[in-house]
Amino acid sequence: MDTGRLERIKSWQQRYVNEQKYPGSAVLVRRGGKEVYFHAAGLRNIEEDLPFTRDTLVRLYSMTKPITSVAIMILLERGLFHLDAPVSDFLPEFSCMEALVPGASAIDQTEPCPPPTLHQLLTHTSGLSYPFNPGVLPEAMASEDLMFKPDQGSLDRMVERLSRLPLAFQPGIRWEYSVATDVLGRVIEVVSGRPFGDFLVDEIFAPLGMTQTGFRVPDGAGNRFASLYTPLAGDAMALNSAVTSGESLRLTDSYGRSPFEHADMQSGGGGLVGNIDDYMKFAEMLRCRGRFGDRLIIGPQTADFMMQNHLSGEIASMGPLSFAEQPMQGMGFGLGGAVVLNPARARCPGSIGDFSWGGIASTFFWVDRQLDLSVVFLTQLAPSSSYPSRPELKALVHAAVTD
Repeated sequence: MDTGRLERIKSWQQRYVNEQKYPGSAVLVRRGGKEVYFHAAGLRNIEEDLPFTRDTLVRLYSMTKPITSVAIMILLERGLFHLDAPVSDFLPEFSCMEALVPGASAIDQTEPCPPPTLHQLLTHTSGLSYPFNPGVLPEAMASEDLMFKPDQGSLDRMVERLSRLPLAFQPGIRWEYSVATDVLGRVIEVVSGRPFGDFLVDEIFAPLGMTQTGFRVPDGAGNRFASLYTPLAGDAMALNSAVTSGESLRLTDSYGRSPFEHADMQSGGGGLVGNIDDYMKFAEMLRCRGRFGDRLIIGPQTADFMMQNHLSGEIASMGPLSFAEQPMQGMGFGLGGAVVLNPARARCPGSIGDFSWGGIASTFFWVDRQLDLSVVFLTQLAPSSSYPSRPELKALVHAAVTD
């Protein structure tokens, strides 16, 4: 790695702060298992002038999804199910499913359909959706507040409520970003016989030494928990909104009043809080094909399987209408994250096969096994579609690779 070129990342981070796009950020880069870059810029809390530091805690949101997906694969490796199993084998409330008919304009315009499989849930081809997507089902989900927020009660109750709605389409025919990974969290509870959060601690967080990661802000963290900001005038989670406010960094959540400090919901799709070193341990485990030190979280063949494209082509070929954390052209989707199929079509430097995902607060990570790279970027601004920080960071990191 060219250290002079890596230093360009600092000025890029500071530019986002100076232009009041992000309050602050941290970037950590490892190559071949060795740290080659770390820098934190700006503030984690503007109101109190608190710096963004290495131990700053953030809302990981959808960067929870790859962790939940690894948890499912841990159970798969124990022979407890196969990926073509219908979710109704574990959650009977999904036994008699309906899907909206093509072109439906009302939530009651449905036809029978099979329950989605575990594989379809893992790949966002299940027919489930998110309230912020366009369409009839998302509107119904929004009206019933089916979002798996930290203060929305128990996972089992929310999944049961979700099962009463039809699917947006017949399972398997389209790709649509969805709450499917939250449903997988409930599957993990049923199959393992343990609360989802306990399973993650026992099987992933403790073995990896991820002591600062969980569904609640750790006790005693206090103001290490970063504030969340948005440039939008309304809901920070309105991903397709173009209505900006008069201030680019409007405060929406902070320590001392955050639902993440007393969360009841264990959301496998977006509920985790953590810091940059913890998440790097997870990323390094993926880079090392399931191994971390002398611990094997998942087998090498399973890790390889997860980071392959599981779609029939690129995401764009499957007619998505939804928001996504990644470009859709040149990108496939594995189990819990995006896979680069063609960097040129994705219009972003990268290696074929690199595996990545992000969160709605503009966080991002990727693992490039061809170049032995793991990169984690943390900030706290929602929505993540506000600025093109992800392709910019990838270009900066790849520009520093000299061999």
